[in-house]
Amino acid sequence: MAGPDFGALGATFKICRVLQAMSLIAVIGMTANFVSEIVSAKTAPPAVLVGTLSVTSVAVIYCVITFILFMDGILPFLINTVLDSLLLIAVIVVAVTVGKPLSYLDCNVIGQVSGASSSAYAFTAALGNSLDQDGGKIDYNHWIGGTKSTCLEMKSIWGLSIALCILFAFSAICSTCLWRRGKQTAPKEVEG
Repeated sequence: MAGPDFGALGATFKICRVLQAMSLIAVIGMTANFVSEIVSAKTAPPAVLVGTLSVTSVAVIYCVITFILFMDGILPFLINTVLDSLLLIAVIVVAVTVGKPLSYLDCNVIGQVSGASSSAYAFTAALGNSLDQDGGKIDYNHWIGGTKSTCLEMKSIWGLSIALCILFAFSAICSTCLWRRGKQTAPKEVEG
């Protein structure tokens, strides 16, 4: 299962894809856990979580498919560069949207000030306190500061989103270099 030999550039591309898939699966797991807990409390999850779950689910499928195509030696590197760049933009939007209110939040102070623990009861109480008045939706900005565990887990999602930005930028650069390398080594037609 070695795939085609593209040298160090190919190995770097493969490592990027594996790290992307691992990060995306971690983000999906944490986000899906939040959505599940919120839905089981019979409220609507914030759009930020639904958007994060959507983007990361599409991205993990894309990573798996392009990894398989790369291993078979049939990955169109130019198209892959464009798609990696588009996913980079989507992941940047996720990182900014998730991280904007988190950047001002100190998770270690949350449990000390309110006395709330990391239990399911504390999570449910924080969920009730962060409901919007206009129809039972969760206000993301208030919800992330409800419990220490919620804050820390959301900061983990934010950190992984930032790492994904770096990884998608890096894989787009690798893909561009692989495309140029393939273009330079392609046999030229002989006129004659």
